[in-house]
Amino acid sequence: MSHAGPHAAGGDRLRVGVLGAAGQVGRCLVRSIEAAPDLELAFAATRAEIDLADPSAIEPWLERFSVLPEVVLNAAGFTKVDACESQVALARQMNAEMPGAWARALAARGIGFVHLSTDYVFPGDGTRPYREDDPTGPRSVYGETKLAGEARVRESDPSALVVRTSWVFGPGRNFVVAILDQAMKRRTGEATGPLRVVDDQQGCPTAAADLADGLLALARLRAQGRSDVRGLLHLCNAGVTTWFGFARAILDQAGHGEIGIEPVATGSFATAAQRPAYSVLDCERARKLGVSLRPWTEALTGYLAGPDRPSSLIAAGSPAGASSASPSAMPSASSSEPVRRKVSQ
Repeated sequence: MSHAGPHAAGGDRLRVGVLGAAGQVGRCLVRSIEAAPDLELAFAATRAEIDLADPSAIEPWLERFSVLPEVVLNAAGFTKVDACESQVALARQMNAEMPGAWARALAARGIGFVHLSTDYVFPGDGTRPYREDDPTGPRSVYGETKLAGEARVRESDPSALVVRTSWVFGPGRNFVVAILDQAMKRRTGEATGPLRVVDDQQGCPTAAADLADGLLALARLRAQGRSDVRGLLHLCNAGVTTWFGFARAILDQAGHGEIGIEPVATGSFATAAQRPAYSVLDCERARKLGVSLRPWTEALTGYLAGPDRPSSLIAAGSPAGASSASPSAMPSASSSEPVRRKVSQ
């Protein structure tokens, strides 16, 4: 995707603020903004700097800046899906109330707002990719609060853009790291037997770096005054798979092809929150705007060879292992814990 845009041509840069800058998508947004000649990072808000669950913190935060952003991208949220079931008030505050409060405060200042949402707003019983206007029906607190957040954003600022995505993997802890961690434990003898991975959930794995570039492309379109870059939009990497298929591709690309996987049903794992069996998103509207993401298999290859790659977990001699990219810190995981979906965005 080209970084060129009207602000670059005109000699100034589009000022972009990022909420949730310490998360997977937030970190990629900050990196892409700082690398783009036509963009300027206005702020990168993390929980260490502002309470992202407190609406009263918004005004003082914005008043700190003599020059405000022209658009704010919201990648903040309470994304621990199972924890949302027991921490309902916090989930509602972060996923529903805060996005609406940000949308109101920014709209009052003429600042554009792009809010990130999730495939979990759908019931998961579909048989074709979900379009933006399909009926919603979340079956978890996470999905319910994210859907409420969408509504509050759109009520507070009808010009805001809400982008739904799915199965995000990027810097830090994610499904790819969990799979590779378990594979390495089997190589070292710390664990034995095949991995057990769900094979009855379908979705679209999405690289945080690709999603970040797509969000910034949409921000550029908004800066051009495009009135059609508002409302609901789906954006994820192309292609459909299951968690089992995703895991198989991870192992093969990272040089762990000899590690076996046992496909299992969702019911094999006890989780507090219900996962959608089918959460494939139709991204045709984004494509018509000129924004589309590459196939997820290519995105995985890019991730395993890029700056966020879990180097210590990639087999030596694999295509990804041959990269000179710097390693990232690895989380630990119990070798007896089944591999499961940990976080959805």
